[in-house]
Amino acid sequence: GFTGFFSAHMSNTIKTTGDNSPTLYSSRFQAHYHSIHGAWTETDVVFIKSGLEFVAQKNKNLKILEIGFGTGLNCLATIQYADHHGLHVDYTTLEKFPIDKVVVEDFGAQLNSIAGIELQKYNQIHQADWNKTTQLSTNFQLNKLEIDFFDIPINKKFDLIYFDAFAPETQPELWTVEMFELMAKVLVKDGVLTTYCAKGYVKRNLRSAGFIVEALPGPPGKREITRAIKM
Repeated sequence: GFTGFFSAHMSNTIKTTGDNSPTLYSSRFQAHYHSIHGAWTETDVVFIKSGLEFVAQKNKNLKILEIGFGTGLNCLATIQYADHHGLHVDYTTLEKFPIDKVVVEDFGAQLNSIAGIELQKYNQIHQADWNKTTQLSTNFQLNKLEIDFFDIPINKKFDLIYFDAFAPETQPELWTVEMFELMAKVLVKDGVLTTYCAKGYVKRNLRSAGFIVEALPGPPGKREITRAIKM
């Protein structure tokens, strides 16, 4: 029908994943934004449990950098976790190709059926202006930057990086030693980088950039994920 025709001409198509949460398929990158085995579960395992929960054991006042804002799921999960665990978060996220407003609304409508998702917060995240700092709540500051990943603001130091670019097959230029050296430069000492990718050469590149690399059990459909700590 007409909607099929319409969505085919947009760059992103919504797809339901294994845990019932939605993801997007990007025709630009010919890849899904999240695991088709479960988008929300992947976010929780890779970025919240392996990253945020880990650093929050020692520090309740965190600066987080996200490489790849995408659908905003990582940001949403972080806000919810911060609220429930009394964290103060200054969250900077980079995205070169923000998703279309119509897609944002449809995506939110699908998210609404998932237990534990606070849709009002999802909408706040997406309504926040690009390239401005928005105080979403007393404990959460959001800075969405519509820039290339290589243009990271290096005047700020972060405690945690969510490295959520498209896979190395799709965006090889983002998984290099040079990129990880840039990540190391903007992390504090003992700062953490977490990513869903566990490829051998990615881990080698992280080590070459001065990280200690750990393999952790992955979400459904993925044996391992990677946590890297800046020495």
